[in-house]
Amino acid sequence: MDNAQENAQDDSEDNPYEVSVHRVIPASPSEIFAVLSNTEGHVAIDGSGTIKGTIEPTQLQLGSKFAMKMRIGVPYRIKNTVEEFEQDRLIAWRHFGLHRWRFRLEPAEGGTEVTETFDWSRARSRAFIERMGYPEKHPANMAKTLERLEAEVLRRRTSP
Repeated sequence: MDNAQENAQDDSEDNPYEVSVHRVIPASPSEIFAVLSNTEGHVAIDGSGTIKGTIEPTQLQLGSKFAMKMRIGVPYRIKNTVEEFEQDRLIAWRHFGLHRWRFRLEPAEGGTEVTETFDWSRARSRAFIERMGYPEKHPANMAKTLERLEAEVLRRRTSP
């Protein structure tokens, strides 16, 4: 994770209800976006260990609805909706709790800077999210996600 840079209150002047992690990945935005925009890759890149599978692999676009098999203590399924989408630049989804996971891609020296953000500004229960400590816990998992995203992108580049 030496390449990952954690910032627990990134952009706090604009939105005090988000945390972000950044990593420069030695790949093009299109290579990275190909992994992020297809649910089939989400299990491979999940740094939290909670995503266990996809209900149906889906190529994502604005408005796409997709479901994942999850496990935090007990197994469950969660439905998500893509609500931000700009090809090779930005993708974000949310579930019924209304908090979002966003990936922003920016060309950078040595590849692409990927910023993953957990945004609970519109969450149904911001207080619950904060009581559970997610704003403090998520950056470490997000850094692992970006590390795994890099490994998956590079693996796909070398796979036949």
